[in-house]
Amino acid sequence: MLYIFLTPIVILLLILILLHIGFIPPRISETKTPQNFGMKSETLQITTEINKKLFAWFIPTKESAPLVIIMHGWGSNAEHMLPIAATFHHAGLNTLVVDSRCHGKSDGDTYSALPRFAEDISHTVNYARENCHFNGQIVLLGHSVGAGASLFAASKRNDISAVISLSAFGHPQWLMTRYFKKFKLPQFLVNFLLFYIQMVIGHRFNDIAPVTSIGKLSIPTLIVHGTKDKTVPIEDAQLIQNNNSNGYLLIIEGADHESVDKLETHGQLLIDFLKEESLL
Repeated sequence: MLYIFLTPIVILLLILILLHIGFIPPRISETKTPQNFGMKSETLQITTEINKKLFAWFIPTKESAPLVIIMHGWGSNAEHMLPIAATFHHAGLNTLVVDSRCHGKSDGDTYSALPRFAEDISHTVNYARENCHFNGQIVLLGHSVGAGASLFAASKRNDISAVISLSAFGHPQWLMTRYFKKFKLPQFLVNFLLFYIQMVIGHRFNDIAPVTSIGKLSIPTLIVHGTKDKTVPIEDAQLIQNNNSNGYLLIIEGADHESVDKLETHGQLLIDFLKEESLL
């Protein structure tokens, strides 16, 4: 009888352990630097309020130009965003490319999630205002979860001039539900896991969802998405755009979720967006 009672509990604990293991991002350390892309840079260590160190590169151009802070996606790092940084650099913008906690060369932490990406972005903004020379205007650019985090971070500040979102998911619950669907879990278990994840990260999905964050913004916002994205369907971008009253949706033909290179080939469109908003 005890065996029958304990078996479901043991199974549930194993599922939760596997969930935590499954959401440990792969740690990929940088092997190239901005110098490989023809850019001079300064290596930074940005300290968070819990004394975690974030690795970053500051790539300056001129003090009279805005600063673009660039955040990578899940399991990625600052190096992967250097081609896009180069696009802004060659247009005369200062850039700062940062590793979120548990990624690249930054310190680890108990877990990684969109709110912690957003915290790292906010710490980077604070650091830049104290230590980097630029004209005071800051543009946030993020990829995937970094895009959602950029929108969320901007929605909690009043000193961001614009946001560029690359391949953001519309809502964490949609993303998680699509992920769990692959394992054909019963709906009651999916609902429990979604509830559990929200408890762990300390935020309700609705509060941190890009479709929610963008509705709180009154600054120019560009949503960029690829037509071949199988990780986050283009419908997510369209639903985000439905709440975007301060910008537009840019669709990149043939780009998938990881096609930062394809997005970079359309970099002039990102530059044009900033020019239209008098940020360049």
